[in-house]
Amino acid sequence: MKVAGFAGYSGAGKTTLVEAVIAELRARGLRVSVVKHAHHRFDIDQPGKDSWRHRQAGAFEVLVVSDQRLALMREFERPGAPDIHAMLAELDAGVDWVLVEGFKHGDLPKIEVWRAPAAGEAERPLRCTEDAGVLALATDEPGRLPAAVPVPLLDLNQPRAVTDWLIGQGARFEYRSPE
Repeated sequence: MKVAGFAGYSGAGKTTLVEAVIAELRARGLRVSVVKHAHHRFDIDQPGKDSWRHRQAGAFEVLVVSDQRLALMREFERPGAPDIHAMLAELDAGVDWVLVEGFKHGDLPKIEVWRAPAAGEAERPLRCTEDAGVLALATDEPGRLPAAVPVPLLDLNQPRAVTDWLIGQGARFEYRSPE
C-alpha cells in the first residue's frame, strides 16, 4: 500500500483536498483508506445507544458490526500521542492508498497544504523548508508564500492534478513499516 500524508494549519483546506483526492482515486478503481488525526476529544458514538452504554460501563473496546460496516472504538488507558504506524497497522493492508490527514510531525511522506493567513491572523511558516518528509506543497496562492519552496508546487484547487502527481510519484509513497 501507498501512504500519503496531508499536513497543514487548520483551515488550510486539508479535508476538502483529501475528500477530492479520495474521489479521484476511487474513480480510477483504487481502494482508499483514511486516517484522520483529531486534536480534540471526540466521540463517534451516540449517548444512549447500546455501544455507548457498553463504553460507559467500562469496556476497553467495543466493536459494532452490521452487514454493511464495522466500527471499532477503543479507549486509551492513558492520554498520549497516537503512533501513526500503529494506526496504519490497524488498516486492511490490501488497500491501494491510505491518505493520512494530520500527524504533521510524523515521519510519513506528505503533501503540505498551505493557505495564506487571513487579515489579523498569525503568519503561517512553511514546513517544507525544514521537513524532508514534505514532498510537495499544495496552495491556491503561490505568490503569497512566505519563503522559497524547495519542492514541487501543486494547485490546491486542482485535485485531479494533485492525484496525478501522487500516482506519478507512487514509488515514493510505498509504505514500509519501521519494524
